[in-house]
Amino acid sequence: MSDQNLRIIPMEESHREAWEGLYAGYANFYRTEQTAEMRARVWGWIQDPAHEVQGFIAFSGSQAVGIAHYRPFARPLSATTGGFLDDLFVDPSARGQRVADALIAAVGEVGRQKGWSLIRWITADNNYRGRAVYDRVAQLTPWRTYDLKL
Repeated sequence: MSDQNLRIIPMEESHREAWEGLYAGYANFYRTEQTAEMRARVWGWIQDPAHEVQGFIAFSGSQAVGIAHYRPFARPLSATTGGFLDDLFVDPSARGQRVADALIAAVGEVGRQKGWSLIRWITADNNYRGRAVYDRVAQLTPWRTYDLKL
């Protein structure tokens, strides 16, 4: 894949089938059960202009090779709005070709246009391949993440 063939575009209704395959791959990577109903809900969010979750899809030629979901979040301590990169997935066949870099850059451009103070994301400690990308394009923070299950 050459950089000229890579296109990062906002998700449209016609991308649903390609998105579903990539999002199922993402869930499988994190060993998370994901039902068709769950994917339908998230797809509905992405397609609803009033919902905060938005998405990009990456194409190499006519093949969908990656996705990114993002949203704004309030940062009260700094009195700013940041962007949160919720989900980032690149098809294994396209890894190592800077697709993740391009998806992160696209989210970053949205953030610049909207005046966000930063783009933030988390990943699993054992996501070594992803972390190699993240270490190259962003700064690792010292913060730990906690979940309070409700």
